[in-house]
Amino acid sequence: MSNQKIRVINPTNGEELGSFELWPVERISAVVAAANETFHWYRRKSFEERSTLMIHLADLLENRKLELSQIMTDEMGKPVTQSVSEIEKCAWVCRYYAENAKSFLESESVEADPDKQKAVINYQPLGVILAVMPWNFPFWQVFRFAAPTLMAGNVGLLKHANNVPRCAAAIQQLITDAGFPDGAFTNVPTDHDGVSNMIENPLVRAVTVTGSIEAGRKIAEIAGANLKKTVLELGGSDPYLVFADADLDHAAEVCARSRLLNSGQSCIAAKRFIVANSVHDEFVSRLEKNLAGAVVGDPRNQRTTVGPMARHDLRDKLAEQVRRSIDLGAVCLLGGVPLSDPAFEAGAFHPVCLLTEVRPGMPAFDEELFGPVASVIRGEDEDHMFHLANATSFGLGAAIFTGDPDKAGRIARESIEAGCVAINQMVASDPRLPFGGIKSSGYGRELSRFGIREFVNIQSVTTHCQESVN
Repeated sequence: MSNQKIRVINPTNGEELGSFELWPVERISAVVAAANETFHWYRRKSFEERSTLMIHLADLLENRKLELSQIMTDEMGKPVTQSVSEIEKCAWVCRYYAENAKSFLESESVEADPDKQKAVINYQPLGVILAVMPWNFPFWQVFRFAAPTLMAGNVGLLKHANNVPRCAAAIQQLITDAGFPDGAFTNVPTDHDGVSNMIENPLVRAVTVTGSIEAGRKIAEIAGANLKKTVLELGGSDPYLVFADADLDHAAEVCARSRLLNSGQSCIAAKRFIVANSVHDEFVSRLEKNLAGAVVGDPRNQRTTVGPMARHDLRDKLAEQVRRSIDLGAVCLLGGVPLSDPAFEAGAFHPVCLLTEVRPGMPAFDEELFGPVASVIRGEDEDHMFHLANATSFGLGAAIFTGDPDKAGRIARESIEAGCVAINQMVASDPRLPFGGIKSSGYGRELSRFGIREFVNIQSVTTHCQESVN
């Protein structure tokens, strides 16, 4: 592992951005030990001291957002306007936890027998927490872990995706520049063996993973064997249900925007559009118009709304999923041929696609299509729509479009199997709300007070009250 070099390719033009070496096991072990040493005194910093550092970190993110967004766009192809928004959202989550961590983790008194016992619940930091993070939101995914972790008094180790090493290095530099101590947050360039080594190290107390089902299973297996807590966010195949009474113009615009967010490479992007049969054709016409209006091109251009996919192999996998779905009977209304512009030849570009007549048994229904491909499914009636929505191994997000929001709230509560449900809008993560899924989308929650409490020891303290002696 110590001699292995990883080449980093710009997905827009195929050019090599550089390379980096993976760390040897000895260096990783030393970093874990150093992080643990830092934890033992960092945990004693007050919430006010941590908050000051976190606010400074938010300021740095905002001040450097143009520089940071360019790194992100070059490494994984995100349209630059979305890269800027991602950095701004990172600053938001830092400020949110700077302002709220103390109240989320304040000790709580519990009513017990008033004559004999007092009880208190404390929230203690655990120690060194490992984060294994993906490339699709290379700053946001990390900061939604780092902000609550550091504010809780823990320290972090980051194993980032190998195609975004400059993003990973920039994150560590930001946290250092904000004044956090050495060892509070360390970027660790490594591979699967290095991740296993860190999980097996007794000084690492817990692991959080955002990635594929396969990665989540492997890491959870190692963590389970070592009795380490995990939080897993493993993607989704989010259904967007469009009922007959929906505002179709609004629904089509929101659905297209959600499907193309981050060039379609988002765990909570709309994936499957389940449409009431009576409005199916009208909705498809509107959705096609919105999708056709996407500007595919160089992500550094402010006008671009869909850039390349993050890697060429991901583009090729998506193209194969589309081809197999068409072979099984799906109808391609838009984007059925490769992009012909010579400017796209060297990059990992995939055309914006619209598939209709999608059914269970097709990749466009059964699998997560991670790219700019929309799949439309007919719903015969409401019960059929609910069945189709839940007929997936995933359970991350879902959306409901209807003219009756109260009815939609009832549907979300009683009929939809997902961790996040949006009504007449797209699903989006928000620092104030718990985020996570069920089924193969993982378990545990990030963000809000639930997220910061995932990696703390919830300690009960009871005190026997002796009678006073005169």
